[in-house]
Amino acid sequence: MPHLALPTLTAYLRAHGVEVIQRDLNVEFFDALLTRRALDTVQARLRERMPSVPGAMTPMLRSALADGPRLAAQVEKAKAVFRSPAFYDGEVSLPAFLTLAQSLDLASLPFAPTEIGLTNFRPSIPADSSQALLHIVNDPQRNIFLDFFRRHVLPDIAREQPDIVGISIPSHVTVGGPHISMLREQLPKVPAIFRLFDSAIVFDGETALLRLAEALDGDGDFAKVPNLIYRAQHDGDTVRSTPVVVEPHHDLLPDFDGLPLERYLVPSPVLPLLSAHGCYHGKCGFCNVGYGGPGTFGQLDADLVVEHMLALHTKYGARHIFFADEAMTPHNLRVMSARLAEAGSPVHWCGCARFDAALTRDLLESMAQGGCRMLLFGLETAAERTIKRMVKGTKLPEMSRILHDSTAAGIWNHTFFFFGFPGETMAEAQETVNFVYAHQDAIHSASPGAFLLERYSPVERAPKRYGVTIREDPNRDLAIYFDYDVAAGLDEPMADTLATRLIDVLPTKQFGQFYIHDSYRLLHAGALRDKGQPFPLWLA
Repeated sequence: MPHLALPTLTAYLRAHGVEVIQRDLNVEFFDALLTRRALDTVQARLRERMPSVPGAMTPMLRSALADGPRLAAQVEKAKAVFRSPAFYDGEVSLPAFLTLAQSLDLASLPFAPTEIGLTNFRPSIPADSSQALLHIVNDPQRNIFLDFFRRHVLPDIAREQPDIVGISIPSHVTVGGPHISMLREQLPKVPAIFRLFDSAIVFDGETALLRLAEALDGDGDFAKVPNLIYRAQHDGDTVRSTPVVVEPHHDLLPDFDGLPLERYLVPSPVLPLLSAHGCYHGKCGFCNVGYGGPGTFGQLDADLVVEHMLALHTKYGARHIFFADEAMTPHNLRVMSARLAEAGSPVHWCGCARFDAALTRDLLESMAQGGCRMLLFGLETAAERTIKRMVKGTKLPEMSRILHDSTAAGIWNHTFFFFGFPGETMAEAQETVNFVYAHQDAIHSASPGAFLLERYSPVERAPKRYGVTIREDPNRDLAIYFDYDVAAGLDEPMADTLATRLIDVLPTKQFGQFYIHDSYRLLHAGALRDKGQPFPLWLA
């Protein structure tokens, strides 16, 4: 599934007369890596590093070289399976999934300890250290992306000669997104990081990127560009920031033209969309929604959202829409479901929802009739005291009812929960586990984890109120998560241990490939519903 940011920015810029070439280098990188040629190259690199002393080869390297030819021969067929209706046949797509996963393990070996997978990336350096990033960026022995960049990206940039590019150095390089917005106070303190790019756009980027394009085409005065952090021209290492401006969100249809939708590892396009900006609750102690900025919650017109869904279905053949909202509102869910049912429910869709009392059984049934196939609920905790400390605003009886009503309506329920919110005790963590097991007949997948202390969350901004001491580490100058100590309750290592132990005792899934990504869960749920088959239960 492509990220929504590129098509959103592209739609806005094209609507204002700016020529745009959009590329998803993530999908291009995986597509290039998962080929016979690439895996043959990986094996050749590994053989070059084989120790000269007999018997000194590690078991991992020995196994990789023994299995490499098979993986190279099968990897492109495996991609084809995931891009075809065979994806839905668990017996066929499981070996294809294993081939893809093992091929990525093989491709990672020359760059160990770097690990890259279908849904995860673990670099060999601390990614929140500017010093480490600057050191590795041009290191072909440790930067797994460098060869792809030189072979597949630089030649295209040289050919197109763009005025602004988000990747390379020949033109103006600008970066943006949530991570950059969260680091807006840190970036000016690290002038050296601007060796990798020229400017950074924080918060919503539509207007800022348009003004940046106009500035580069005109007098080059970046001071007129809102929401910009940039390296001052002809002024050494000086980094400047322009005022943050909040403008009304536009209502343009995201423009996916130019993205290679056929290269994603899905049998049919799964496209992202928004029905609102921000969160209509926006009070949870663990959440940094808005990244501490001036933005406010804004809901799109439900009829317009439906128009966008139908337009994506018509234009791109998308039968699946993933709403990237923090939490979809009951009002929009009600109106959207009725309109989509009237249109014949041509699209399967899913999104995040709160355990809101307004999610009645009638509404959930209407949503299912309108094409809703999965809801992702922020359960977080089932301990009353912790719910109150989080300012979560949910109630256990409603949580229980909604899970059962949603299941009865034929909607796949995915829940998120975690251990270790500051002050939570072992007994309270057990209450969450007990709740999950008590509702195993209404939970079809879940994502357990441990509390993360995130920059700009209420806990990070007022640690004393939550009994937290943040451990400052000057080497992690680009951190968005922090290590911490608590005055009472579960500490960080114990919360991690609880999450790990719970995951370790979970039942093994017969077809685990359907659970590794939200897109796959949505596709799987829709296919099962179409066939009239029951949803498998997470703890079964």
